[in-house]
Amino acid sequence: MRTRDALVAAARRIFERDGYLDARIVDIAAEAKVATGSFYTHFASKDDAFAAVLARLQDEMLHAGVSDGADHGGDGGRKDLWRGVEDANRAYLESYRRNAALMAAMEQAAAVDPQFVRLRLERSRVFIDRSAAAIARLQQSGLADPELDPGITARALSAMVSRLAFVTFALGESVPFDTLIETVTRLWTNALRVPRD
Repeated sequence: MRTRDALVAAARRIFERDGYLDARIVDIAAEAKVATGSFYTHFASKDDAFAAVLARLQDEMLHAGVSDGADHGGDGGRKDLWRGVEDANRAYLESYRRNAALMAAMEQAAAVDPQFVRLRLERSRVFIDRSAAAIARLQQSGLADPELDPGITARALSAMVSRLAFVTFALGESVPFDTLIETVTRLWTNALRVPRD
């Protein structure tokens, strides 16, 4: 297990440094300080190693979903909801910023390998399902537009935030982080027709 953990950690560093397309098994093994043959004891291919890296990334990036804000000590009203949406966006975007090189590698992999398209969709589905459930609860509480389809709305908002994160952090667009959080939160709450006050 120690060797496998070392290989996964080394693979992450290599994928972050070289991207998915240019990463090589020999470099992963050298980074882990093991023989190339040891790599094949644990992984059948570079793709398998990358899938293991992405599995750990998934665990790291699963953040608190949109809440009604009651955890801020409020009554779950509009102002508390704004904070809940802001917290969820901040957690996601901070995690994306920390993992930007790996997220860029995932985009490369998804462009050439259907396996990673499926992994990417599964990863997105977790966020979308959680957001859709939160939107439905907010609609039932009278805090969100009742005419919106929760699933489609969650998909649209998730795609917006995800693509914005990719352009900002993986492609290197310069946007002040606090402005990014405030804008994304305002777009989220405006889409749900939740006034700030």
